[in-house]
Amino acid sequence: MMEHKMNSTDDHIKEVMRMNDTNLHPSVSEFKQFINQHPKLIKHIRKNGRPWQEMYEKWVLLGEDDPYWESFKSDSEDNKEEKKESKKDKNSELFSQLVKMTESMDLDKFQKQMDQFSSSLGTIQELIGQFQKTKENKQPPINERMGWFRD
Repeated sequence: MMEHKMNSTDDHIKEVMRMNDTNLHPSVSEFKQFINQHPKLIKHIRKNGRPWQEMYEKWVLLGEDDPYWESFKSDSEDNKEEKKESKKDKNSELFSQLVKMTESMDLDKFQKQMDQFSSSLGTIQELIGQFQKTKENKQPPINERMGWFRD
């Protein structure tokens, strides 16, 4: 019976969240605004299957300035821009390192190593082919493997 009451409460909260702000209790409207400012909280609730009622009660008890809510705030626009810039810097640094490596590389030596590698692969393929042929030749017919027609 307790679960039924809890589910109906959750359903009620969901209905209330869908209603217009004009029809809502002021505290529920504030909670709705709070949720919109904390998009990670919405993802957390959906991912973990937590009831909205539980988060609403925490919000009422703790208040919106409690450190608990900090982890659910979205990154600010400034923070996003900083991340984009640092990513661009890392990409340009990686590219410059790549250019330096190719400048210092001896292409003739690289070509010789690639030829050696290619010939090694060819040798390995030949060995595999030889083993497969000998394996096919050594297998007895099916009727002999099963012990049929033996004296």
